[in-house]
Amino acid sequence: MKYYIIAGEASGDLHGSNLIKELVLKDSKATIRAWGGDLMQQAGAEMVKHYRDLAFMGFLEVVQNLGTILQNIRFCQSDIEAFSPDILILIDYPGFNMRIASWAKKRGIQVHYYIMPQVWAWKENRIHKLKRDTDYQYAILPFELDFFNQKHQLNVSFVGHPLLDALGAYHPNKHFKKNHLPKNAKPIVALLPGSRKQEIQKLLPIMSEVAQYLSAYQFVIAGTAHQPTELYHTYAPDLPIVFGNTYNLLSVSKAALVTSGTATLETALLKVPQIVCYKTSLISYAIAKRVVNLPFISLVNLIMEREVVQEFIQDECNKHKLIKFLPKIIDGNQRNKILRDYEALAQKLGGIGASKTVATKIINNATSH
Repeated sequence: MKYYIIAGEASGDLHGSNLIKELVLKDSKATIRAWGGDLMQQAGAEMVKHYRDLAFMGFLEVVQNLGTILQNIRFCQSDIEAFSPDILILIDYPGFNMRIASWAKKRGIQVHYYIMPQVWAWKENRIHKLKRDTDYQYAILPFELDFFNQKHQLNVSFVGHPLLDALGAYHPNKHFKKNHLPKNAKPIVALLPGSRKQEIQKLLPIMSEVAQYLSAYQFVIAGTAHQPTELYHTYAPDLPIVFGNTYNLLSVSKAALVTSGTATLETALLKVPQIVCYKTSLISYAIAKRVVNLPFISLVNLIMEREVVQEFIQDECNKHKLIKFLPKIIDGNQRNKILRDYEALAQKLGGIGASKTVATKIINNATSH
């Protein structure tokens, strides 16, 4: 079959790559064209556009880049028409993908949505569009089944969380610390300032200030390969950076400062105590406060339905708060409590096999449609 896959962020690229590997194993005639990143391309997809050209964070930032976004949507539609896929697979990235779903459905293209839009957080009115514009839906968070199927009468399939697959395939590099990190005996604190330029600009300066004050620890930036080194040096000129090695960096870290997103869950599953940081423009935050109805912003706390990791948001996300709290998760009772909660989190997410499960369901549903 011919598959067209759209992922608009780094996490979607990771999960899309594992899905592609399973699709190719199960469908020897699979032809895959995609929007995503390097991992999806390495897995066998013909890449149309990289997610680094798509990711805009915050309400204001989306408005400022609306022309580019609309141009990308038109280009995507024409590219899908030219490719004429048997099925369209949308991975998260709802602002873009929901528009494509509506367009594709009207043209008789079978639409599968993998990693559901977070309508349980905001824009719950998108539910009727999901019902109307998608044929099959696959959820990765356990609490989503009650929301989608019980509250809104969809027939969403829970497939497990694909991060467990990615981490199950990960093997730490025994020589990473020796070959890539400064040679000192200080405990390592990983800095994960996000993959988007806007995130890095907002959060890395604060993280850098924390590093200057807490000199007892060695702070190291987890850089993302599609952002230039100069961007990191602009905001943290004195800190070492490792690119494309986030899991290896976390594997040798005592703690981490993590930008809200999938990275919070990755950090938890790698058993690293963390503080979750989030900061955006004043306008974007003001809008979010009005429309987002969630008790937490991190996936760790949302899945556990209680505060497992500390969240510092907007004005609370400052060097003084972070300097005071960080040492508490490096040593002592706070650290031990977080690690115990992480064990419960992993159990709640289920076992490995999400990528295989969703690939099987996609193919079976497509052939029986």
